[in-house]
Parts: sequence; C-alpha cells; structure tokens
Amino acid sequence: MTSLSASDTVNYALVAQDIRAILSRPSYDNGNIGPILIRLAWHSAGTYSKLDGTGGSNGATMRFEPESSDAANAGLDVAKGFLEPIKLKHPGISYSDLWTLAGAVSVEALGGPRIPWKHGRTDSAPMPEHHPPISTSTNSTQKCPFIRPVPANGRLPDAALDATHLRVIFYRMGFSDRDIVALSGAHSLGMCHTDRSGYDGVWTHYPNEFSNRFYQVLLDLKWKKRDWDDWTGPEQYMEEGPEQLMMLPTDMALLWDPHFKKYVQVYARDQDLFFADFADAFGRLLELGVMRDGREVAPAACPVRPKVVFVDEARREQSSVIAQESWFSRLKKRMALLTRKLKN
Repeated sequence: MTSLSASDTVNYALVAQDIRAILSRPSYDNGNIGPILIRLAWHSAGTYSKLDGTGGSNGATMRFEPESSDAANAGLDVAKGFLEPIKLKHPGISYSDLWTLAGAVSVEALGGPRIPWKHGRTDSAPMPEHHPPISTSTNSTQKCPFIRPVPANGRLPDAALDATHLRVIFYRMGFSDRDIVALSGAHSLGMCHTDRSGYDGVWTHYPNEFSNRFYQVLLDLKWKKRDWDDWTGPEQYMEEGPEQLMMLPTDMALLWDPHFKKYVQVYARDQDLFFADFADAFGRLLELGVMRDGREVAPAACPVRPKVVFVDEARREQSSVIAQESWFSRLKKRMALLTRKLKN
C-alpha cells in the first residue's frame, strides 16, 4: 500500500489491544468511552456519497473545516482526544485507520459482533483555502500530498427528522432499508448530551452493553413527546412509565414506517441475526471512500495527467452521451466549413 508506507510497520493487533485498555473510564458518562468511539468511527465514514465518491472514512477529513465544526459532530473532539495517546504511541497508523479501528474494537469489546476491518486508509493533507481544482492520479510515485476534499456539512443524519430523511442520507451511501435499521441498533449504546446534540438521556438501561434491547424497548414501551415544564430542548420522546428512557424522532420513524418496522420486529426477536446484519453493514460503512489501489487525489498544479474516475454507470453513460454530442458538433462544424470552401 504505497499511499501510506508507514502503516506497513504498524502492529494493528497491538493498537487494538491498546484501544481496549482505555475503554473503561469511570469518570466518563456511564464508565466507558466505547460508545463515543463508535460514534466517531460512524461519523467519520457517514459523509460518503456514491454520487461523486466524496466523503467517507479515508482522509480523516473531520480534522478540517467545515466538517470539524458540523453540529452533528459536536462532542467528537472528546473521542479524538481519548485516542491521541495511542496515535502518539503508534505514529505510523493514520487517523482514519485509528478512528475506524477504535469503533470496530469497541463494538466487540462491549459485547457486540466482530466487525470486519482492514487497514490502509490515508490521512489527507489540508486543502488550501485558495486552491486550483483537484485532479486524480494513479501515479504512486507522485510526490504531491494526498488531498481529499472535505465534504460539506449536512451529510450526516439529523435526529429531528423523519423516515424520508433517513432514506435520503443512507441511500446516498448505498445502504438499504434493512441496513438503516441494523445500523440504528447502535443506539443500544451510549447516551445523548444536551451540550452536544441538545437531546438528553439513554435509550436502554445498559448503555455499555451492545445488544438488541434498543429494538425491544422501542416496540414494547409506550412513548410520548417529552413535555416536562423544565425541558427547553428539541423534540424527543420519553417512555410513559417509570423507565425514563428516551427516543429520538428518527428512532420513532423506525417504528412508524412499516418498511422499517418489520426489521425492528425481526431484530427484537433475533439478536444473532441483528449482530450478523450489523457487523456486515457497519463493516461496509467503515470502508466507504477507501481506496487501496494506489489512487490518490493530488493538486492540479502537480505534473500528473488528469484521469476521469467514474463513480457509477449513470455518470459513465452521461459522459459518453456528452462525448458523442461533442463529436457530432465538431463534425457538423467541419462539414459546414468544407461546404463554404466548395462554394467559394
């Protein structure tokens, strides 16, 4: 993997061991930082767009504006800070590999399935404020820095919205309805903070245990909008009884949408199936935007020949049509010129 030669010397098993060693932290939330490390991995990859190939975990672009200040990423500086000592101990690992590995390790350490993970992500250099258009290159000897465009804000799920919004966000990444519900099962972990997302509370009574309880409580308990006199935060839902659990509007969308609900019901009954589907979907999520064939994005000023990389067949077909139209246009001009010459 020429894009990150230093990674060849990294002992990833040791990195994973060091990640597991820092997960227990009695002073943080419910005593474990695994949930926020999973959120970091999720958000670092969840910006991907199959429409143009931008975003995704490759590049660790959350280090740069505007992604670093996206409201959806509020609080993730805490997660990055937890991992910084490991980065210093293993300087050869990229941030993009470290963040995604931390998420994968945390899922398993908290009782969840083993997540398929592969190293080889490359950290992007910052994009200069005034920079010529980028071009792509397959020249592995190119000395220009690897630069991956920082995706615009707004690509991550907005918890205040509905099922349509979830489909827009996840379909853009190539996921299905089943994947959406499976990935939402990560809400069995962790909690919301008013000083970050604006929401407050936990989804289950076991926020450090990866399980299918999220689906069970979503189905089994009765939910109502939070209307406490002292609550001034965004709309969220609370369990009607003494449990004091909460759900976000996007969580409720899984219950209200019949296509989503059928998977909620399946996962509530079958934890093994949920684990298998989550491992598959989360593993694919962490791979979004990753290139391991030597391709890299370089500044246009570098002496490389631009090469168009098509991200899907629709764009390939569109480019083909444009090329044909351009060819016919040039042919018509030549014929018109030849006709004028013959008349003269």
